[in-house]
Amino acid sequence: MPTLTVLYGTPSDPEAFRRHYEEVHVPLARALPGATALRYSLAVETLAGDVPVFASFHAEFPNREALDAALASPEGQAAQADVPAFASGGVTILVEGD
Repeated sequence: MPTLTVLYGTPSDPEAFRRHYEEVHVPLARALPGATALRYSLAVETLAGDVPVFASFHAEFPNREALDAALASPEGQAAQADVPAFASGGVTILVEGD
């Protein structure tokens, strides 16, 4: 089952990030068609004590075609277009699994 994973770097304004992420971006992400499970965390840490990732998001899909269709959908495009509005620390997008 493929998983879309988004890792967000530390933003310049963590409180503004949290507010926008939970009030605007998460509702956009929840609208992704075909997602079977969604989860996110604003409490990310590493075992080494370094925190290169501020937040993470994971969305599972039944297959790669469904993931690709979700990203290409109007809902997926809206979520992607919103990222620059709050992700000042950068973003890494991964697809895990097949």
